[in-house]
Amino acid sequence: MIHIEKKKVILREATWEDINTLYYWKYEEMNQEAKKWNGPYIKEKKLSRVEYRNEWKNDSDIYPGVPSTLVIEVDGEVIGTVGSYWVDKYTNWLETGIVIYNPLYWNGGYGYEAYKEWIDFLFRSTKLHRIGMSTWSGNIRMMKVANKVGMKEEARIRDARMVEGHYYDAIKMGILRKEWEITYI
Repeated sequence: MIHIEKKKVILREATWEDINTLYYWKYEEMNQEAKKWNGPYIKEKKLSRVEYRNEWKNDSDIYPGVPSTLVIEVDGEVIGTVGSYWVDKYTNWLETGIVIYNPLYWNGGYGYEAYKEWIDFLFRSTKLHRIGMSTWSGNIRMMKVANKVGMKEEARIRDARMVEGHYYDAIKMGILRKEWEITYI
């Protein structure tokens, strides 16, 4: 069982209770503030609670013993997730992300600490060559967090995302194992 405890956050595997909490934040919470920043240009189908739980149940590890998603816990409350998916297994390229659903925990360093520990955990637990992330130019906080953990902007696709009727650039950032090793080992 994965359990990474740091100063502000705990990263750990989800329980069924956590999945219910995440379902609330993702689909039932009235304001849906996180969706205004986390891929607001992606049309998302609302899943039933059973479908959502089945997605979690059927989610496979990215490596043996390395889950694709962990929950972020602060003071006993699940506030979000860190996650990953394969872009290319042959070249050991994984894409990652983070979402903090509860806006009370935005701008307090929780996202940085959680994302940094996620990147560290993935590099320490696997043979990944590169880890990347994708966002849009309106999500300044995510770009700052990615930069702070050592990622570099690698691509900017101009006017590729539409949010509330306005065009934004698609942003790709990444870090190579050798860059992570220089910074963190």
